[in-house]
Amino acid sequence: MSDRLINRSLFLLACGRRFLFYDADSFVNLSFNLLASGDKLRYTILLIETRAYARAGLLGNPSDGFFGKTIAITVRNFGASVTLYPSPELHIEPQPQDTNVFRSLHHLRDSVSMLGYHGGVPLLKAAVKKFAEYCESEHIRLPNQNFSIRYNTSIPRQVGLSGSSAIIVATFRALMQFYNVEIPRPILPNLVLATEAEELGITAGLQDRVIQCYEGCVYMDFERETMERQGYGQYEPLDSRLLPKLYIAYNTDLGKQSGRVHNDVRARWLKGEPIVVDTMNAIADVAREGREAMLNQDTKLLNELVNRNFDLRAQIYSISDRNQSLIETARACGASASFTGSGGSIIGLYRDDAMLNRLFVELKKINARVIKPYVV
Repeated sequence: MSDRLINRSLFLLACGRRFLFYDADSFVNLSFNLLASGDKLRYTILLIETRAYARAGLLGNPSDGFFGKTIAITVRNFGASVTLYPSPELHIEPQPQDTNVFRSLHHLRDSVSMLGYHGGVPLLKAAVKKFAEYCESEHIRLPNQNFSIRYNTSIPRQVGLSGSSAIIVATFRALMQFYNVEIPRPILPNLVLATEAEELGITAGLQDRVIQCYEGCVYMDFERETMERQGYGQYEPLDSRLLPKLYIAYNTDLGKQSGRVHNDVRARWLKGEPIVVDTMNAIADVAREGREAMLNQDTKLLNELVNRNFDLRAQIYSISDRNQSLIETARACGASASFTGSGGSIIGLYRDDAMLNRLFVELKKINARVIKPYVV
């Protein structure tokens, strides 16, 4: 525990401020002794610590942004955590990855390529702002209590595993506990998406935020009429024990990636271009079929659907050479392969340990790391 944390907490206790939280899963208890008038008094400081995990779209991606259907999983191998504790002033603590001091020009280049120009601090600021606006719109009066907040993340950045939204989800969870505010679970993904879209200019769909709020494995139906009527889709948790043998591979060679590929799919979809509309509907149907295949334990069909998902996507989206190489290398090993998100990482089914080992070896040759996703 840092000296700064201790000193701030002592200040609050000396002022008679009391913060009571009782969620054992979310708090770390820190005890210390405070001397007052020669008597030793024992106090306990409670820190809020919340998490959100990486995610991978399994089927239906990216139809969530086009009133489609998807199946996604949380990947507990990687996560973002937020720590929040009372303090005299509201303080957002920068982390080492937010530094403006670099070892060299190449260090700066690599850091910006992986983390962007501003790191994670803007994500925290945007989430706090959106939380305050939500409470105001819902006529929820917040007590005049300040806090310090910091984040940490192990989610690989810029490879389509939703590291940014994980930080925002974890921040909302911490704020909800600190101020004792309940946000309905179907509404929370909307607020996370609004934080990214309205505050940070990030274009995205609801899928990532839904799975990071619900966790596990979820089937999502974003049918237009339902979305317009209630403001969110139908979200059905699926038993993660029904999942087949999955692998995820992600690019580890960010410094050599080319610039982002820009697509005009949304504009074409809004214009009603038949090939785009029909293909997006077909991608959504992949998720519908996948749900039935999971429930029926039809691994062969699931394997085919993963490949179909990517092949349909490639009909209307530009695929970079780097991403195409990930797909082709995995398929050459006998596994299925599709994007987990917008590119940079892939997901698929493998048959046995021999195939998994081959994936490890062959994908490592093109600077990609393979993991078995841990889903609960």
